[in-house]
Amino acid sequence: MTDEFEKELEIIRKTRIEEITMAKDSKADWPGEPVSITDKDFQSFVKRYPYAIVDCWAPWCGPCRMLGPVIDDVAKDYTGRIAFGKLNTDDNQATSAMFEVMSIPTLLFFKNGELVDRTVGAMPKQALEIVIKKHL
Repeated sequence: MTDEFEKELEIIRKTRIEEITMAKDSKADWPGEPVSITDKDFQSFVKRYPYAIVDCWAPWCGPCRMLGPVIDDVAKDYTGRIAFGKLNTDDNQATSAMFEVMSIPTLLFFKNGELVDRTVGAMPKQALEIVIKKHL
């Protein structure tokens, strides 16, 4: 009985080590900061991650510059759970038009490659996290 118990414990231990290793490896694939994306790689970005948020912005936009540090901070906090992308709307008008981005900053929330929500305008970290937690 002791040998069977020890064998089972060893199997459980090995299984758990594999789970932890896989979790660490998969988390390493997630960006810890926002990634610049373009019209060309937009679809692959939102489909690659189960949950992605795309910040539609432009360099001349004051509210976009206010939201930028919030996005950077939240991207670090949610590494491994959410991928953040930044889409310059001036340089990537096809994607902006496809999602009818009329005002910036606009955040597009994707789950499994599908648009599930959007917000328009700058917001504090706490407000952004409320929207994020609604979809996680």
